Amino acid sequence: MAYILCIETSTTNCSVALAKDNQIVVSKEDYDTKYSHAERLHQFIDNVINEAGISFKDLSAIAVSKGPGSYTGLRIGVSAAKGLCYGLDIPLISVPTLHALALQVRSTDGYIVPMIDARRMEVYSAVFSNDHIQIRATEAEILSETSFEEYLQQNKVYFIGNGVAKFSEICTHSNAEFITKKLPSAMEMVIVGYDKFLNRDYEDVSYFEPYYLKDFVTG
Repeated sequence: MAYILCIETSTTNCSVALAKDNQIVVSKEDYDTKYSHAERLHQFIDNVINEAGISFKDLSAIAVSKGPGSYTGLRIGVSAAKGLCYGLDIPLISVPTLHALALQVRSTDGYIVPMIDARRMEVYSAVFSNDHIQIRATEAEILSETSFEEYLQQNKVYFIGNGVAKFSEICTHSNAEFITKKLPSAMEMVIVGYDKFLNRDYEDVSYFEPYYLKDFVTG
């Protein structure tokens, strides 16, 4: 049995989930339009530990969203995760943000494109199969009317994340399905985090840094 604390701060959603093996025990989220990580993250961590009736010493590992996403948000989440790992002497697990976001889509066909807003008409995105296997690398790209056309011509494409709003304004393809008002969440990190825990796929706590993908942009 393993208790894994999952932390997601890559967008405006400050999200924490405690899992027992691969099952969520308690979760807390602030699905706001403003960044509240500095004020809420440690409070949420204390809340889920207390509500689960365990102590920090019962934790087996910390899983953190590795990015891409907000520079400041990722720094706050990773700093908190590393601090807990140091203090408790437990392993650190990183979960790719776009993979966890893609897991929110349940479909038997087509493709999944998680996209995170990266300012102006740019997004961080990747492409996954309907069974959540990544088939195109993570990229920072400028959106245009022909973005993802090679996938749209083949099958349905489910776009999810806070980059969807800007793309839905310029993409009119009939195979495009836009899933709005969804952000990365710690709750989708649980399955990936537990699988990595079983395989001892850990990060070096001393040297791990978030995956920013591009140069620093505030926010």
